[in-house]
Amino acid sequence: MDQGELDALLTSEGLALLDALDPVETTADVARAVSRLRAEGHSPDLVSAVVGQSRLRLRAEAKFGPFASRMLFTRAGVEQATRMAVAAHHAARFRRAGIGRVADLGCGIGGDALAFAGSGLDVLAVDADPVTAALAAYNLRPFGDAVEVRSARAEEVDLAGWDAVWLDPARRTAGHSETRRVAPSDYSPSLDWAHELGERMPVGMKLGPAHDREAIPDGVEAQWVSVDGSTVEVVLWSGALAREGVGRAALVIRGEASHELTSAGDTEDEPVRELGAFLHEPEGAVIRARLVGEVARSLEAGPVAPGIAYLTGDAAVTTPFVTSFRVRETLPADAKALAKALRARGIGTLEIKKRGVDIDPALFRKKLNLRGDESATLFVTRIGGKRTAILADRV
Repeated sequence: MDQGELDALLTSEGLALLDALDPVETTADVARAVSRLRAEGHSPDLVSAVVGQSRLRLRAEAKFGPFASRMLFTRAGVEQATRMAVAAHHAARFRRAGIGRVADLGCGIGGDALAFAGSGLDVLAVDADPVTAALAAYNLRPFGDAVEVRSARAEEVDLAGWDAVWLDPARRTAGHSETRRVAPSDYSPSLDWAHELGERMPVGMKLGPAHDREAIPDGVEAQWVSVDGSTVEVVLWSGALAREGVGRAALVIRGEASHELTSAGDTEDEPVRELGAFLHEPEGAVIRARLVGEVARSLEAGPVAPGIAYLTGDAAVTTPFVTSFRVRETLPADAKALAKALRARGIGTLEIKKRGVDIDPALFRKKLNLRGDESATLFVTRIGGKRTAILADRV
């Protein structure tokens, strides 16, 4: 979205037109909507903005639910925004730490700021991009004087009078649509600046879940977060926002339920075990936090092979930190022999998971020529140095 489209959209005519527009889902829907609106005499900027926003609102429902229908977005803003379920956990931590006023530096379209303000915090929301800041101001308007929105660089903001900072460094190139990832040395603001800020005041800093663990400073709490099976972020908490005795944490959110595993540091792995009656796949946040050993002990299980994050055991137990499967049998890992075995078992629907092997599950599935009414899960991994296929069922 450029400034012309923004100016056209942020008018009573533009917003009313957007709210009255039927959902725009397909390319054909776009063509029909554009043709109709242009025939009605609306400007090209307004038509582009309204149709684009309608599509973005549909995409944003996955993160913002029904709130998306009353918000404005950029494409990059939707992709990079924090999910509301996760933002609520962030806000709750600030409240528990006794924080009353938080500066959200790099606020984007306002995902976290919405949760902060909704939990009763006073918020300063800042973004370097003027268009993005304007959209954040629109999205945060229901909170009135409790929220101030500015367009500025994080390093330029006077933080006097603010209790803590939420920081989301830009990890992609600037832009509202097509962006690309940049190296950590090119984050804005820089990680050096951010870590120095965390030494002076309480800071929560959102980073990508694959952030280099060696670059995490001593004395901060690193919390990895998984949502509905996807690992979405790691947050580095400092000062009063970091919990005493916690150096590593894995927060797992599925639907409306959440569970957390914490430790002072990385936990030791359990010894490798022979394949047992059950196979457990740890959540990505648990793997990233290196807390697999702790989960294994709770399951009376161990890894199937060194460095492979599949756990196995004979105890009929599970935990929110894994997805558990009952092992049926091991099968040939060769695609031709495996296809024959699966057809003999009538398996036509197959979920394929892999670790430690170089296969593309989608391409591998095509080679299997599946037929039948049965369903199962297939794990392809390395055990004892050999590629192994394990047929299993979800518990």
